[in-house]
Amino acid sequence: MSDEKTSSDGRETPGRRRVRPEPTATQRALTLLTRREHSRKELARKLSARGVDAAEAEAAIERLAGEGWQDDARFAESLVRSRVSNGYGPMRIRAELATHGLDREAIAAALDTFEGDWSELARDQVLRRYGGSVAEDRTLQRKAADFLIRRGFDAACVRSASRLDFDD
Repeated sequence: MSDEKTSSDGRETPGRRRVRPEPTATQRALTLLTRREHSRKELARKLSARGVDAAEAEAAIERLAGEGWQDDARFAESLVRSRVSNGYGPMRIRAELATHGLDREAIAAALDTFEGDWSELARDQVLRRYGGSVAEDRTLQRKAADFLIRRGFDAACVRSASRLDFDD
């Protein structure tokens, strides 16, 4: 069997696939955005890693932001929801949002979308990880406090949750 194919006019042509044109910066950015939300900074970094010129990437991001495909506020809210569901505290989330190039106002607005109680979230994390025996064991209290600090909870949440002061 041969790799040759017959065209409509009867000539044989090589059986090669059509070569697709190189995707534009906008197409590449849109492909990334259809998978999940991205910040402007993250999108620019990923486009640059894929060989897109910085000016071309910025123009593509600007266009997609204008059309509503890319929105830093929506990205920040999505990241807050994701991190809260994974048990992270506000300090850790704030630091991660800052690495994405968001300003203080955008970060504060995104954290304000969390309607729960940070102390309750911290207590839930301690109960999941260490069970109810933390209240009696000082070593477990220290471990729980260290765990919550690494997770990004503030001192008041850590103090309350690591001692499991349900009377507070």
